[in-house]
Amino acid sequence: MKQPTICPKFEKAISLLSQRWNALVIYQLLDGPQRFSEIQSSIGISGKVLSDRLKDLEHQEVIARKVIPETPVVIEYSLTEKGLSLKPVLKEIEDWSQFWFNSENGADA
Repeated sequence: MKQPTICPKFEKAISLLSQRWNALVIYQLLDGPQRFSEIQSSIGISGKVLSDRLKDLEHQEVIARKVIPETPVVIEYSLTEKGLSLKPVLKEIEDWSQFWFNSENGADA
């Protein structure tokens, strides 16, 4: 019997979203551009890990980094078209979680 194969593109997409913090960073940026400190405080992630995640997501062309030449320099992160296209996917996961999880601790409904 032939084993079904997983599409490499699907596998890559799942890998991107399942990497720790990636989906939460993307979800946080659905509301619009944010500074590093805003993202960090909203999801409770260490600075080093957030920096690594942002660099990776920028490399994957999911987010864009914009330097605003002020004093001090302001850096904003926003979703690219590729990142924004994840909105319906993340909203469906949000709806699913609201239906199936009844509390903050993740207990099943």
